[in-house]
Amino acid sequence: MASKAAFEHGLRRAFITPEGVDLRLELGSAASRAGAFLIDIALMITILAVVTITLVYMAVGAVDQFLLILWLLGSFLLRNGWFALFEMGSRGATPGKRIMGLRVIARDGARLTGAAVIARNAMREIEVFLPLSFLAQQAAVGTADMFLVLFSLLWSGIFLFFPLFNRDRLRLGDLVAGTWVVRTAKAPLSEDLIGTGPRQRRIFPEAALDLYGVYELQKLEAVLREEHPDAIVKVAETIRAKAGLASDGDDYGFLADYYAALCSRLEAGLLVGRRRESKFER
Repeated sequence: MASKAAFEHGLRRAFITPEGVDLRLELGSAASRAGAFLIDIALMITILAVVTITLVYMAVGAVDQFLLILWLLGSFLLRNGWFALFEMGSRGATPGKRIMGLRVIARDGARLTGAAVIARNAMREIEVFLPLSFLAQQAAVGTADMFLVLFSLLWSGIFLFFPLFNRDRLRLGDLVAGTWVVRTAKAPLSEDLIGTGPRQRRIFPEAALDLYGVYELQKLEAVLREEHPDAIVKVAETIRAKAGLASDGDDYGFLADYYAALCSRLEAGLLVGRRRESKFER
């Protein structure tokens, strides 16, 4: 087994869950994060363009200054609400991050909170949008000079390239909020873990299968695939303790059977319109 120091080389990191399990994660690269940001910006610009055309079409006889104020207010609400609302969702990712296979998590292993999401995205306003908005307003009224242009571009450039100069590829917003942006690529839920042999499988009570959702199923799959003995023992003990089940000495077999049963239960729930993303949902 590789040492923790060797494991943390590059963009791979140890990640300790509240249950004490070490799940190994890969941080999103600066290029993938930049790509996700550009996708989100493109989507927001598209929405703003549609809204702008609609306002111009409807603004017969309206005051231009009022339309400008309305547009600026709408763009402010869109760019702040876009990132915060999507990242507060169960996937922890904007459309751009989902396309690039990224999500936001808390670095301490706890559940990502709304306060952390708001904090990391409020910093983006200071890092990028505020100086660029100021520059755009100055250019619109024809008062921008070369010093203001250079200062705004330099300010934004420092924060845009900040992730390149720290090992965890953190934005300033990530430092403030205590978050990571990690890759979400995962193997399919296939039969190599569930198995198709004639072995008699364990039967679990409904209450034991109600403990976890899709998110925990994926984490359990990662534990089974990586086959780290300490993680297998710890996860098996945690599930048994929460479900009130006795140990039979076969931790891997117990987890494989629990994985198969939980997978079948969640898939059956989807057929009747129920979806439970994690153990926190009720």
